[in-house]
Amino acid sequence: MNTLLRCLACLVLLASAPAFAEDSSTPAASTPAASTPAASTPVARVRVAFDRNGVTEVRATGLADPAIGRAVTADDPVRIASISKLVLSIGVMRLVEQGVLDLDADVSKTLGYAVRNPAFPDTPITLRLLLSHTSSLTDGAGYWQVPFDGHFKDVLDDPKAWDTAHAPGTYWRYANAGFPLIAGVMERATGERFDLLMQRLVLAPLRLHACYGWPSCDAATAARAVVLYVDGKPSVDDHQGKPPACGITKASDGSCDLSQWRAGTSSNVFGPQGGLRISGNDLARIGRLLLGDGEVDGVRLLTPASVAMMVGPEWSFDGSNGLTLEEDDPIRTRGGFTCRYGLAVHTLATGLPGCGDDPFGDGVPRIGHSGNAYGLLAGLWVDRKAGTGVVYFATGNDKPAPGVRSSFSAVEEKLARGD
Repeated sequence: MNTLLRCLACLVLLASAPAFAEDSSTPAASTPAASTPAASTPVARVRVAFDRNGVTEVRATGLADPAIGRAVTADDPVRIASISKLVLSIGVMRLVEQGVLDLDADVSKTLGYAVRNPAFPDTPITLRLLLSHTSSLTDGAGYWQVPFDGHFKDVLDDPKAWDTAHAPGTYWRYANAGFPLIAGVMERATGERFDLLMQRLVLAPLRLHACYGWPSCDAATAARAVVLYVDGKPSVDDHQGKPPACGITKASDGSCDLSQWRAGTSSNVFGPQGGLRISGNDLARIGRLLLGDGEVDGVRLLTPASVAMMVGPEWSFDGSNGLTLEEDDPIRTRGGFTCRYGLAVHTLATGLPGCGDDPFGDGVPRIGHSGNAYGLLAGLWVDRKAGTGVVYFATGNDKPAPGVRSSFSAVEEKLARGD
């Protein structure tokens, strides 16, 4: 669609719809968008329920691309934010099982430079600490801004990158910055580019049309991307039906020559902390992998022992040993959001004092992860005892109303229960 037609499409009224509409293999014809979506109004919602045997229910409503009136489906990839961390952890555990990585080894040895909290120079930083957000890293110095030709080490040299009041292993503090480091360790240990490595370890074996950043996704998948809206304007993945020219954070001169990749230097450009593009249906298969103790549809990726290690917990809130929320999260501002955490796996409904970690409101412990970025709110949660789970996401949530029964937003509470 040329620019004139695209702009005209933005002027047509956004079709009204119920909270959910049943999805089907062939999406119904959609009403074109009336205008750019209003801030804080969900643009698209997808919810996929599943059990160990497969998907049990799919609901989808709204628009994947309001500018052209394209309806969202459960097969459209979306930037799933921090749920990317859980999927990365699966890749790490595969390498641990293969003897390529050691969860408790000093990452400095693999990266080739010292990774230390300056206040605790004798305490090694390990993959276990990074995956569990107990490494004493913070996001104070940034984490995604390093260009393709830069070096992530520069972030760690900034004193603001470290919590100098708490030794590694003693305090939970959510840190996106740890995950580019993990990706760098994976690259250095294998000699493979992070996004391609995750294809080999996790995404391709499960036959998922998904990717960290866009370079490793096929053109047809990229063309179906769900556009993320902030303040009523397209902010992320506004591809206009075409694969993006680059699809990662560019070099400092604006170039995007992937042949210049260097192992372990700027792995952040592929979004290991939040840049996984994946559909609701494909994410449900990740959930079923957790339900199957590392096996799904006849494909075994992990041993049950590795899944149990991911779940942990590595940390539980005791009233003073962690922050229980992400510091720069403008959406979820009430404490008690996270009270139990493993290796990039969050446990809900802990029942611990001061914790509002039960968006389902039924007291049932579930494991998984949430996602929140660029107006998207998302979740992957499984009840391992019952053998059931749910994946959901909603876009266009700039300032969602707070939840009534938890520290999650009202949108997340409704999507969790399917209200």
